[in-house]
Amino acid sequence: MQSYIQAVNRLPYLSQEEELDLSRRLRNDNDLEAARQLVLSHLRVVVSVARGYMGYGLPQADLIQEGNIGLMKAVKRFDPERGVRLVSFAIHWIKAEIHEFIIRNWRLVKIATTKSQRKLFFNLRSLKEGHESLNREEIGIIAKTLNVKPEEVAEMETRLGGRDIALEPVGEEDEGAAPISYLADEHAGPLQLLEAKQKEQMLGEGLSAALASLDERSRRIIEARWLQEGEAATLHELAAEFSVSAERIRQIEQKAMQKMRSNMAA
Repeated sequence: MQSYIQAVNRLPYLSQEEELDLSRRLRNDNDLEAARQLVLSHLRVVVSVARGYMGYGLPQADLIQEGNIGLMKAVKRFDPERGVRLVSFAIHWIKAEIHEFIIRNWRLVKIATTKSQRKLFFNLRSLKEGHESLNREEIGIIAKTLNVKPEEVAEMETRLGGRDIALEPVGEEDEGAAPISYLADEHAGPLQLLEAKQKEQMLGEGLSAALASLDERSRRIIEARWLQEGEAATLHELAAEFSVSAERIRQIEQKAMQKMRSNMAA
């Protein structure tokens, strides 16, 4: 990393005339060599900006890399006829890319999503004096300074003071305290519900096909004994209906059940 920084610091600055000429070549002729020279001459600016974000605990090389992406976006969008130097225009793009990278990677859970939350994230620590929690008056002053709501300041302070917690236990001593032990949802998830529905549908279709394979008397006995709502018919009731013995009804039922099992297993 130090060798890279030394190398970019040796790259020459561009004069305003050189910068204008290269920028016009890129805009008018899509000259990639001109774009390369513009980027190279401003790499030291990215290093300088990235140094200001070292306090977030992320690798300097990654911050510089993201800043370089912002610089390339700035070079692509730069209008040389606006009367400003590229460095002034590029600072915004460099910081924007670094900010986005920090917010994505500072915590496993994204800590700032709205514009006001991003403003708080990058300014709260510098405005806060010491490491003690903010009192109501201090929250009000910071909220007024940043033009955000006091409750947003309090919430961001809580987020910044928190830490990532592993969902699963890391060691045996953490088994009872890990969030997975008390956050688990005992209800079936979408996948389980879908599987249950598909299984029920398959069983229903299989049952209908198995019933259709029976003769009329066997089907009537199975439906009366197992599938009708309310109280099931007895062997004697069906025996009286078909003018046979209860034992004969039991035999027909048993044979029909075996046939249905075979059909549904096929």
